[in-house]
Amino acid sequence: MIQNTFERLVTIMETLREKCPWDRKQTIQSLRQMTLEETYELTDAILDEDWLNIKEELGDLLLHIVFYSKIAAEQQQFTIDEVISGISEKLIKRHPHIYPPEEKTEGLLEVKSEEDVKRNWERIKLKEGKTSVLSGVPVSLPSITKAMRLQEKAKQVGFEWEKKEDVWEKVEEEMEELQSAVSQEESQLRQQEELGDLLFSIINYARFLNIDADAALERTNKKFQSRFTQMEAIAAGRGQSLNNMTLEEMDAMWNSVKSAKQENE
Repeated sequence: MIQNTFERLVTIMETLREKCPWDRKQTIQSLRQMTLEETYELTDAILDEDWLNIKEELGDLLLHIVFYSKIAAEQQQFTIDEVISGISEKLIKRHPHIYPPEEKTEGLLEVKSEEDVKRNWERIKLKEGKTSVLSGVPVSLPSITKAMRLQEKAKQVGFEWEKKEDVWEKVEEEMEELQSAVSQEESQLRQQEELGDLLFSIINYARFLNIDADAALERTNKKFQSRFTQMEAIAAGRGQSLNNMTLEEMDAMWNSVKSAKQENE
């Protein structure tokens, strides 16, 4: 069943590349931004646990994978079969505790936890020719997500705090350094550096709490946007505009919206 539906999608893509002017015009460069948008739409759906949209967005991403592969095949680079075969072989090779290789490698076949699996994964990547455990983190990855991935990868070689209390001490240390840079009116670049150190430490602390820092911030973004638009609606209902209100008036309205939300939860 899966094979039939996938082959149908591949066939549709081949037809579109042949007969549709828009699809025929696309290149890997023109698709790039659309792929990013589809990825973020998927992450939004995941954050909302909207399964109907998750299904739809996964379909859109699958279409892009088939699209890139079709273009690659036209340029005699690779085929969709090679893409699928490549990831299948990678999964087998990087899970030696499930698929033991003919040539056994000490330590890689025994895992007792999720962390053991992650460490194995990084060790195997190094054996494959990676020059650093930090390699593979995309340069263009959003900063918060990149920080989490860098910290996770460094953890696999033991470069990690022992407990969350130690991480919080680091957060407080970085906060003091930022406040010092601001109070002493150091350069903008210096203040930016200290702020970056503080954010990196907070993200690390979130990781120790098993919290996705990016998801946490996005939830706060959504909460702020919802409350602010409610303020605008309330003001408009009173024949007012936020532009003409004092900060104290807006703050009182904010607290009112916040209290109403908490009562309904």
